[in-house]
Amino acid sequence: MSVKILEVNKDNDERRLDNYLISIYKNVPKSKIYNIIRKGEVRVNSGRVKPYLKIKTGDLIRIPPYLNIENSKPKKIDQKLKDDIKKNILYESSNFLIINKQHGIAVHSGSKNNFGIIDIIRSIYGDSLDLCHRIDKETSGCLVLAKNKKANKSFSNQLVNKNIKKKYLAILKGHLKKKKIVDTLIDKNLSGAQKSFINNDKGKDSLSIFKPLKKLNSSCLVEIEIFTGRTHQIRVQSSYIGHPVLNDEKYGDREFNKNIFNKQFQRMALHSSEIEFLDSDNKSIRIKAEPDDSFLDMVAFLK
Repeated sequence: MSVKILEVNKDNDERRLDNYLISIYKNVPKSKIYNIIRKGEVRVNSGRVKPYLKIKTGDLIRIPPYLNIENSKPKKIDQKLKDDIKKNILYESSNFLIINKQHGIAVHSGSKNNFGIIDIIRSIYGDSLDLCHRIDKETSGCLVLAKNKKANKSFSNQLVNKNIKKKYLAILKGHLKKKKIVDTLIDKNLSGAQKSFINNDKGKDSLSIFKPLKKLNSSCLVEIEIFTGRTHQIRVQSSYIGHPVLNDEKYGDREFNKNIFNKQFQRMALHSSEIEFLDSDNKSIRIKAEPDDSFLDMVAFLK
């Protein structure tokens, strides 16, 4: 079996390599895509590369021969999941689709997820839709998808230039007494079996503003505006300032969660509540996503 060569066209100029391959090999788990890039089985212009490389028009991408688009089996997606997505559409135009994502569903498929939000969306609207950004599996709220490459590139440029406004609601351990600006450096730690993200001097600048909204039982409801989009930014910074997100299995206080909830609530208390950006024609889009019952029930329980 011979290797395959993909040539990058104009529509995909300046796109990240990982996002480009994920969009082509739609039924291949995201984890597999990252694995073959890291192992050097994917090459760009004959060289080893990182997943976040920005590809350019005319670049030649070498793909291992066993990765086959045609033989990928389509994923069977329950009709109820499709219906739930349709009910949670917040905004739709010729360029963008914004949904209020449920907690517990990953945006991409992977080793532990047979399918993700992107697979469900494409099963409804077709393969042309792409994710503009990501939120964690256990986080609910605003998720933006592009209907065409121009819209995707426009959103990506706004992310790079920090022109997109994002606000979250979170329930944090303890009582945050006043508004707090958190400006830290966040870096990826790849030494363990799983990725974790920590604050250190080699990381990237990460800015958030935490604003307390309501005092709860041994906890508080907080609005968080983020000005950068580092992976797990809110979760890492919340833990760093001593107020971790409730039911955060990675950065939270498990003993505290167990004692306060006694297993009554399982979801992580983080919700993407608002996003604001420009459409491709410079029209402002500002969308709010109301938290679902599972989030509101946690707030009511902690009053």
